[in-house]
Amino acid sequence: MTEFVFTKHRDTIFEIILNRPEKRNAINMALFEQFDTAVTAANRIPNLRAVIIRGEGKAFSAGIDVTSLLQLAERYGSHWQTRMRRITDDFQAVLTRLERLELPTIALLHGHCLGLALELALACDIRIAAEDAKLGLPETLLGIIPDVGGTTRLTRLVGPARAKELIFTGRHFSAAYAERWGIVNAVVPAAELMAAGESLAAEISRAAPLAVGMAKRVIDGLTDIDRGLLLEGWAQSQLFNSEDFMEGAQSFLMKRPSQWKGK
Repeated sequence: MTEFVFTKHRDTIFEIILNRPEKRNAINMALFEQFDTAVTAANRIPNLRAVIIRGEGKAFSAGIDVTSLLQLAERYGSHWQTRMRRITDDFQAVLTRLERLELPTIALLHGHCLGLALELALACDIRIAAEDAKLGLPETLLGIIPDVGGTTRLTRLVGPARAKELIFTGRHFSAAYAERWGIVNAVVPAAELMAAGESLAAEISRAAPLAVGMAKRVIDGLTDIDRGLLLEGWAQSQLFNSEDFMEGAQSFLMKRPSQWKGK
Protein backbone atom coordinates (compact mmCIF):
# COMPACT_ATOMS: atom_id res chain seq x y z
CA MET A 1 0.00 0.00 0.00
CA THR A 2 1.29 3.45 -0.88
CA GLU A 3 2.39 5.45 2.16
CA PHE A 4 0.48 8.72 1.83
CA VAL A 5 1.10 9.62 5.48
CA PHE A 6 4.16 8.80 7.51
CA THR A 7 5.14 9.57 11.07
CA LYS A 8 8.26 10.39 13.05
CA HIS A 9 8.72 10.07 16.79
CA ARG A 10 11.51 12.26 18.15
CA ASP A 11 11.83 12.55 21.93
CA THR A 12 8.57 14.19 23.04
CA ILE A 13 7.41 15.27 19.56
CA PHE A 14 5.32 13.15 17.18
CA GLU A 15 5.25 14.29 13.55
CA ILE A 16 2.44 13.45 11.13
CA ILE A 17 3.54 14.15 7.56
CA LEU A 18 1.26 14.28 4.51
CA ASN A 19 3.18 12.50 1.77
CA ARG A 20 1.61 12.93 -1.64
CA PRO A 21 3.84 15.74 -2.90
CA GLU A 22 3.33 15.08 -6.62
CA LYS A 23 -0.35 15.98 -6.07
CA ARG A 24 0.38 18.84 -3.64
CA ASN A 25 -0.78 16.44 -0.90
CA ALA A 26 -4.35 16.47 -2.22
CA ILE A 27 -6.43 14.40 0.17
CA ASN A 28 -7.89 11.20 -1.24
CA MET A 29 -9.64 8.48 0.76
CA ALA A 30 -6.45 6.50 1.36
CA LEU A 31 -4.55 9.53 2.65
CA PHE A 32 -7.40 10.51 4.98
CA GLU A 33 -7.63 7.00 6.40
CA GLN A 34 -3.87 6.86 6.95
CA PHE A 35 -4.01 10.26 8.62
CA ASP A 36 -6.67 8.94 11.01
CA THR A 37 -4.44 5.95 11.81
CA ALA A 38 -1.56 8.32 12.58
CA VAL A 39 -3.73 10.39 14.94
CA THR A 40 -4.75 7.21 16.76
CA ALA A 41 -1.08 6.20 17.03
CA ALA A 42 -0.19 9.56 18.59
CA ASN A 43 -2.76 8.94 21.29
CA ARG A 44 -1.09 5.66 22.26
CA ILE A 45 2.56 6.73 22.59
CA PRO A 46 3.61 7.59 26.16
CA ASN A 47 5.48 10.74 27.16
CA LEU A 48 4.62 12.78 24.07
CA ARG A 49 4.19 16.50 24.63
CA ALA A 50 3.16 17.77 21.19
CA VAL A 51 2.09 16.66 17.70
CA ILE A 52 3.37 18.52 14.63
CA ILE A 53 1.47 18.11 11.35
CA ARG A 54 3.06 19.17 8.07
CA GLY A 55 3.16 18.37 4.37
CA GLU A 56 5.97 17.17 2.11
CA GLY A 57 6.86 19.03 -1.07
CA LYS A 58 5.57 22.40 -2.25
CA ALA A 59 2.35 22.58 -0.22
CA PHE A 60 0.74 21.60 3.04
CA SER A 61 -2.22 20.34 1.01
CA ALA A 62 -4.33 21.53 -1.91
CA GLY A 63 -7.42 20.09 -0.19
CA ILE A 64 -9.65 17.22 -1.21
CA ASP A 65 -8.75 15.37 -4.38
CA VAL A 66 -11.97 15.97 -6.33
CA THR A 67 -11.48 12.68 -8.18
CA SER A 68 -11.86 10.92 -4.82
CA LEU A 69 -15.56 11.79 -4.96
CA LEU A 70 -15.80 8.99 -7.51
CA GLN A 71 -14.70 6.59 -4.77
CA LEU A 72 -17.72 7.47 -2.65
CA ALA A 73 -19.90 5.24 -4.82
CA GLU A 74 -17.58 2.31 -4.20
CA ARG A 75 -17.71 2.80 -0.44
CA TYR A 76 -21.25 4.00 0.19
CA GLY A 77 -23.14 2.57 -2.78
CA SER A 78 -24.45 3.94 -6.05
CA HIS A 79 -26.93 6.19 -4.22
CA TRP A 80 -24.19 7.81 -2.14
CA GLN A 81 -25.60 11.30 -2.66
CA THR A 82 -28.62 10.35 -0.56
CA ARG A 83 -26.31 9.27 2.28
CA MET A 84 -24.40 12.51 2.70
CA ARG A 85 -25.14 12.82 6.41
CA ARG A 86 -23.44 9.46 7.01
CA ILE A 87 -20.53 10.40 4.74
CA THR A 88 -20.11 13.78 6.42
CA ASP A 89 -20.24 12.10 9.84
CA ASP A 90 -17.40 9.78 8.82
CA PHE A 91 -15.21 12.63 7.56
CA GLN A 92 -16.00 14.82 10.56
CA ALA A 93 -15.13 12.00 12.97
CA VAL A 94 -11.52 11.94 11.77
CA LEU A 95 -10.95 15.62 12.48
CA THR A 96 -12.91 15.42 15.73
CA ARG A 97 -10.49 12.72 16.90
CA LEU A 98 -7.65 15.04 15.95
CA GLU A 99 -9.19 17.97 17.81
CA ARG A 100 -9.83 15.86 20.92
CA LEU A 101 -6.30 14.57 21.27
CA GLU A 102 -5.23 15.67 24.73
CA LEU A 103 -1.84 16.49 23.24
CA PRO A 104 -1.27 19.97 21.80
CA THR A 105 -1.31 19.89 17.99
CA ILE A 106 0.62 22.31 15.79
CA ALA A 107 -0.04 22.58 12.04
CA LEU A 108 2.79 23.93 9.88
CA LEU A 109 1.33 25.45 6.72
CA HIS A 110 3.16 26.29 3.50
CA GLY A 111 2.11 26.66 -0.10
CA HIS A 112 -1.56 25.83 -0.54
CA CYS A 113 -3.83 25.03 2.40
CA LEU A 114 -7.32 24.89 0.91
CA GLY A 115 -10.69 23.33 1.62
CA LEU A 116 -10.40 20.08 3.55
CA ALA A 117 -6.73 20.88 4.24
CA LEU A 118 -7.66 24.10 6.01
CA GLU A 119 -10.42 22.24 7.86
CA LEU A 120 -7.73 19.82 9.08
CA ALA A 121 -5.54 22.72 10.17
CA LEU A 122 -8.47 24.39 11.96
CA ALA A 123 -8.93 21.20 14.00
CA CYS A 124 -5.39 21.70 15.36
CA ASP A 125 -4.70 23.83 18.41
CA ILE A 126 -2.12 26.11 16.80
CA ARG A 127 -1.24 27.02 13.23
CA ILE A 128 2.05 28.50 12.05
CA ALA A 129 2.24 29.57 8.41
CA ALA A 130 5.09 30.23 6.03
CA GLU A 131 5.03 33.61 4.31
CA ASP A 132 4.09 31.95 1.00
CA ALA A 133 1.03 30.13 2.36
CA LYS A 134 -2.31 30.58 0.60
CA LEU A 135 -5.38 29.57 2.59
CA GLY A 136 -9.06 29.35 1.80
CA LEU A 137 -12.36 27.51 2.01
CA PRO A 138 -13.52 27.54 -1.65
CA GLU A 139 -16.40 25.08 -1.25
CA THR A 140 -19.17 27.56 -2.14
CA LEU A 141 -17.54 27.92 -5.56
CA LEU A 142 -18.42 24.23 -6.05
CA GLY A 143 -21.99 24.65 -4.80
CA ILE A 144 -21.38 23.16 -1.33
CA ILE A 145 -20.15 24.36 2.10
CA PRO A 146 -17.16 23.50 4.31
CA ASP A 147 -18.73 20.54 6.13
CA VAL A 148 -15.80 18.83 7.89
CA GLY A 149 -15.75 21.39 10.67
CA GLY A 150 -14.57 24.31 8.57
CA THR A 151 -17.72 26.42 8.93
CA THR A 152 -17.96 25.78 12.66
CA ARG A 153 -14.28 26.11 13.57
CA LEU A 154 -13.60 29.15 11.39
CA THR A 155 -16.55 30.93 13.01
CA ARG A 156 -15.16 30.03 16.44
CA LEU A 157 -11.84 31.65 15.50
CA VAL A 158 -12.87 34.84 13.70
CA GLY A 159 -16.54 35.40 14.54
CA PRO A 160 -19.63 35.18 12.32
CA ALA A 161 -19.14 38.27 10.15
CA ARG A 162 -15.59 37.45 9.02
CA ALA A 163 -16.39 33.74 8.62
CA LYS A 164 -19.35 34.64 6.42
CA GLU A 165 -17.18 36.84 4.21
CA LEU A 166 -14.54 34.15 3.71
CA ILE A 167 -17.02 31.29 3.21
CA PHE A 168 -19.53 33.22 1.05
CA THR A 169 -16.77 34.33 -1.35
CA GLY A 170 -14.64 31.18 -1.20
CA ARG A 171 -11.64 33.44 -1.69
CA HIS A 172 -8.01 32.52 -1.15
CA PHE A 173 -6.18 34.68 1.38
CA SER A 174 -2.58 35.22 2.40
CA ALA A 175 -0.74 34.12 5.51
CA ALA A 176 -0.47 37.75 6.60
CA TYR A 177 -4.27 38.15 6.36
CA ALA A 178 -4.74 34.89 8.28
CA GLU A 179 -2.46 36.09 11.07
CA ARG A 180 -4.25 39.44 11.26
CA TRP A 181 -7.55 37.68 11.89
CA GLY A 182 -6.22 35.00 14.24
CA ILE A 183 -6.58 32.10 11.81
CA VAL A 184 -2.87 31.40 12.20
CA ASN A 185 -0.81 32.18 15.29
CA ALA A 186 2.36 33.29 13.52
CA VAL A 187 3.89 33.79 10.07
CA VAL A 188 7.56 32.98 9.47
CA PRO A 189 9.89 32.62 6.48
CA ALA A 190 9.42 29.23 4.81
CA ALA A 191 12.94 28.14 5.72
CA GLU A 192 12.16 28.71 9.41
CA LEU A 193 8.79 26.95 9.52
CA MET A 194 9.92 23.66 11.06
CA ALA A 195 12.18 25.41 13.55
CA ALA A 196 9.28 27.61 14.64
CA GLY A 197 7.10 24.57 15.22
CA GLU A 198 9.77 22.75 17.18
CA SER A 199 10.51 25.84 19.28
CA LEU A 200 6.86 26.22 20.22
CA ALA A 201 6.58 22.49 21.01
CA ALA A 202 9.63 22.79 23.27
CA GLU A 203 8.12 25.79 25.06
CA ILE A 204 4.85 23.92 25.62
CA SER A 205 6.83 20.95 26.92
CA ARG A 206 8.12 23.04 29.82
CA ALA A 207 4.57 23.27 31.20
CA ALA A 208 2.90 20.51 33.22
CA PRO A 209 1.38 17.97 30.77
CA LEU A 210 -1.77 17.31 32.80
CA ALA A 211 -2.41 21.04 33.10
CA VAL A 212 -1.89 21.60 29.36
CA GLY A 213 -4.26 18.75 28.50
CA MET A 214 -6.90 19.98 30.92
CA ALA A 215 -6.58 23.56 29.67
CA LYS A 216 -7.17 22.28 26.14
CA ARG A 217 -10.32 20.43 27.22
CA VAL A 218 -11.70 23.46 29.05
CA ILE A 219 -11.01 25.91 26.21
CA ASP A 220 -12.47 23.58 23.57
CA GLY A 221 -15.50 22.96 25.79
CA LEU A 222 -16.48 26.61 25.71
CA THR A 223 -17.89 26.25 22.17
CA ASP A 224 -20.68 23.93 21.04
CA ILE A 225 -18.71 22.27 18.26
CA ASP A 226 -21.00 19.23 18.13
CA ARG A 227 -24.05 21.31 17.25
CA GLY A 228 -22.13 23.10 14.52
CA LEU A 229 -21.00 19.81 13.00
CA LEU A 230 -24.57 18.51 12.96
CA LEU A 231 -25.73 21.63 11.12
CA GLU A 232 -22.90 21.30 8.61
CA GLY A 233 -23.89 17.71 7.90
CA TRP A 234 -27.56 18.61 7.47
CA ALA A 235 -26.77 21.47 5.07
CA GLN A 236 -24.34 19.42 3.00
CA SER A 237 -26.81 16.56 2.62
CA GLN A 238 -29.16 19.02 0.91
CA LEU A 239 -26.51 20.65 -1.27
CA PHE A 240 -25.05 17.43 -2.66
CA ASN A 241 -28.44 16.69 -4.22
CA SER A 242 -28.68 20.10 -5.89
CA GLU A 243 -28.19 20.87 -9.57
CA ASP A 244 -25.79 23.61 -8.53
CA PHE A 245 -23.39 21.08 -6.99
CA MET A 246 -23.31 19.06 -10.20
CA GLU A 247 -22.68 22.26 -12.15
CA GLY A 248 -19.95 23.33 -9.72
CA ALA A 249 -18.15 20.00 -9.94
CA GLN A 250 -18.35 19.92 -13.75
CA SER A 251 -17.19 23.51 -14.15
CA PHE A 252 -14.25 22.86 -11.81
CA LEU A 253 -13.13 19.82 -13.77
CA MET A 254 -13.62 21.62 -17.09
CA LYS A 255 -12.02 24.85 -15.80
CA ARG A 256 -14.89 27.06 -16.90
CA PRO A 257 -17.12 29.58 -15.07
CA SER A 258 -20.09 28.06 -13.25
CA GLN A 259 -23.63 28.74 -14.43
CA TRP A 260 -25.65 28.65 -11.21
CA LYS A 261 -29.39 27.90 -11.28
CA GLY A 262 -30.15 28.21 -7.58
CA LYS A 263 -31.72 24.76 -7.44
